[in-house]
Amino acid sequence: MSDVKRRKLSHDGQPGAVNKPKRDRVSKRDAVAPAVEKDEIESATARSAQAVENDDEPAVAKKVKKSKRDRAPKVDDIAPGPDVADDIETTGVALEVQTEAGEPVEEPKDVEITKSFADLGVTEALCEACAALGYKTPTAIQTESIPIALDGKDIIGLAETGSGKTAAFALPILQALLDNPQPLFGLVLAPTRELAYQISQQFEALGSLISVKCAVIVGGMDMVPQAIALAKKPHIVVATPGRLMDHLENTKGFSLRQLKYLVMDEADRLLDLDFGPILDKILQVLPRERRTMLFSATMSTKLDNLTRAALQNPVRVSISSSSYQTVKNLMQRYVFIPHKFKDIYLIYLLHEFTGQSCILFTRTVNETQRLAFLLRALGRSAIPLHGQMNQSARLGALNKFRGGSRDILVATDVAARGLDIPSVDLVLNFDLPPDSKTYVHRVGRTARAGKSGVAISIVTQYDIEIFQRIEKALGKKLDEQPTERDEVMVFAQRVGDAQRVAITEMKNHHEKRNNGGKGKGISGGRARSGGKRDAMDMDEG
Repeated sequence: MSDVKRRKLSHDGQPGAVNKPKRDRVSKRDAVAPAVEKDEIESATARSAQAVENDDEPAVAKKVKKSKRDRAPKVDDIAPGPDVADDIETTGVALEVQTEAGEPVEEPKDVEITKSFADLGVTEALCEACAALGYKTPTAIQTESIPIALDGKDIIGLAETGSGKTAAFALPILQALLDNPQPLFGLVLAPTRELAYQISQQFEALGSLISVKCAVIVGGMDMVPQAIALAKKPHIVVATPGRLMDHLENTKGFSLRQLKYLVMDEADRLLDLDFGPILDKILQVLPRERRTMLFSATMSTKLDNLTRAALQNPVRVSISSSSYQTVKNLMQRYVFIPHKFKDIYLIYLLHEFTGQSCILFTRTVNETQRLAFLLRALGRSAIPLHGQMNQSARLGALNKFRGGSRDILVATDVAARGLDIPSVDLVLNFDLPPDSKTYVHRVGRTARAGKSGVAISIVTQYDIEIFQRIEKALGKKLDEQPTERDEVMVFAQRVGDAQRVAITEMKNHHEKRNNGGKGKGISGGRARSGGKRDAMDMDEG
């Protein structure tokens, strides 16, 4: 037996040894394979034969691997023709050793293969829409969640802000809508009005080639035009919970009984105490046979009850390594200063980042308005955004900042979640947020979609405990932003003058508000019928 095998091995280098038909077929392969030194073949043949006689399998593997490493291509590298394919099964021990003990040709495990949207199962029309919007390759959350959603499964998605969560749920819904067109196909619930408008814009952009119709149902707007929009039977409804509940109770003919998809974006905020009871009522009027997706940058234990009530066997897709994950290309720093010098250090930092767009976060509406007046007095193009502005003024402020006519957006936490403004270079936390989740959402306004960004927090002697909690949640210590006190104090005189102007402007502003009356503007009429519920999606400011 060993003699036969030895002869089979030798035919690779000694033509005519055994079985001429096989030799002819193997020679086709040998004609492609590189030339090998004759003495190397003979030594390998002798060692293989001896190992076969002694049943020493590991030794054979080791020796053959070493000799194969010196060759350029392997047998497996060559696509065999039909004749050679037959030979691979019957050429004896030499090929058996190479296929069993040799290294198979594999893709390197440490090299990630970049997938396209088409690889994820997205149809050609939607792939063209993605390309038109500049979406070249899917992000991590899109790569993980889109195939699961296309399979018709419920999803709980956790990923950093700016990672493309909106497209992760919009593309599967639009593809399902293509397969089964019907009105009122999908419902997206968002915690704030601005985020609702933004989601609607992305749906319309991604579905532009298939003529998708969206309706935005939020508080602060007249209910009559919204009711007319719902009567036209849009494909997608993007809403805040309070106003949607108003329409479900008061608008005749409006029903979500045929709904196929429900999405809750920024799910943790939706599940806060304010929205919990309303969400329960909305879920009661939705059909049981539907697909549900929850997405957010942060998740909490409050989700447990809702996931049991709203989702059926959900798949958890987590791209973040922790609940408080920020993107890697975001540079986070802080300055530790006395409280009385906050305004001066703010102007110094803005001077250091001159020419870059900035979102400046504060804790209160009053401080937002004051800083806007202060910056304008210093010649800066700043615009405020807070929850006490009517809806048209809020959208106008956002559009001016997006369009570049204003460099600085001074905002409360109403702008902390979901807003996608790609051009933001700097986030300044003038007041630290009350909790770590809000911090993650604030700094997530910059460094979006793979771009870099800077986030700087101003920490005073009164903020040390909050700041330490934020660092603990992030799991790392932040670096201090270098500042020179002498350079900072150069601005003291100008800031002092601007503070006096801001105080005067604030007095005038409050007088106008007190004397201006209520109910004016676009939020009049039936828009006020919601009462407390109507204001729920603007209370973040």
